[in-house]
Amino acid sequence: MSTLPQPRIFLSPPHMGGNELRYVEDAFASNYIAPMGPMVDRFEQKFSEISGIPYCVALTSGTAAIHLALRGLGIGPGDMVFCSDLTFIGSIAPVLYLGATPIFIDADAQSWNMDAALLAEALAQAHKANQLPKAVLVTDLYGQCADYDAIHALCERYGIAMVTDAAESVGAHYKGQHAGNVGAAAAFSFNGNKIITSSGGGMLASHNKQLIDEARFLSQQARDPAPHYEHTTYGYNYRMSNIVAAVGCGQLDVLAERVARRRAVFARYREKLAHLAGVSFMEESADGIANRWLSVIVVDAERFGCDRERIRLALEAENIESRPVWKPMHLQPVFKDYRIIGGTVGARYFRDGLCLPSGTAMTDADIDRICSIIIGLHA
Repeated sequence: MSTLPQPRIFLSPPHMGGNELRYVEDAFASNYIAPMGPMVDRFEQKFSEISGIPYCVALTSGTAAIHLALRGLGIGPGDMVFCSDLTFIGSIAPVLYLGATPIFIDADAQSWNMDAALLAEALAQAHKANQLPKAVLVTDLYGQCADYDAIHALCERYGIAMVTDAAESVGAHYKGQHAGNVGAAAAFSFNGNKIITSSGGGMLASHNKQLIDEARFLSQQARDPAPHYEHTTYGYNYRMSNIVAAVGCGQLDVLAERVARRRAVFARYREKLAHLAGVSFMEESADGIANRWLSVIVVDAERFGCDRERIRLALEAENIESRPVWKPMHLQPVFKDYRIIGGTVGARYFRDGLCLPSGTAMTDADIDRICSIIIGLHA
């Protein structure tokens, strides 16, 4: 007799909080279902209040936010941008959109984020050669803030703009402030797999009102004030819709709960697996509170008894989704001809790291089932 498969456990599925439908119904009742509208304004205001970043513009994606930030900073052909190597391509693609050149900086082994010491060396060499980058684009990996103070101080020293890809760190904190609260601008994501989601969408936030005003203008096809369609430059169709913003408003209502649950999921994984030889976790920075968007283990195959790929396949056989750590950008075929500073740390985390299911609707029983599979593979 056949048995039905267990329901699939996804890596990081959406989790509605209860108010989203009410906000969407309000948007329908107002007939603002196209881009722009009261919910977009409300979403921006709520995010500004939660993040402490005064100026925000809601967009179609975190990638769009990075694109507009870099364009607003004057990045263009011939410019260099120093970027995190251990990240998602959506962080780097906007550099290419603008015709600029990314230079990749490896992660440090402790925070998994851009290595500030490597950045310091790279900037010193670039300054000596009179080839400084126009900006530093640093990613907050898996919901943990980078070493903002050290990186920002370096950018200040050399007169370089710092842009934070905080797509994964909504709800995380660094030295008591919300993620992204430093530098020229920060980009956030509300994609379907993030800690909160508007089904898609992003946010560009900054303490620089002029930068946000320019981004808002460009995100709406750069239409000049006139009764007809007048354009003195080109823009993009990057504005968030009122319906998407309504979902985002409902998600912001439960952000604190979602962060607390993600951290609890991580804590339970750690409780169940940390004793196993060959298993380690991303350590939390002493300067911050990570949102633990994804719980990630690092598997030393020799000590554990098998590699992370065998664990991934064993979980998949039980209808459980897991995923390798981001493949570093310098290892991606599209970036094979670009420069990398360091590279061994990110490569090791890609080889040995595995992202485990981390959804906030998961039960402790789900986590325990995942852990039992992993424990069963331990030599």
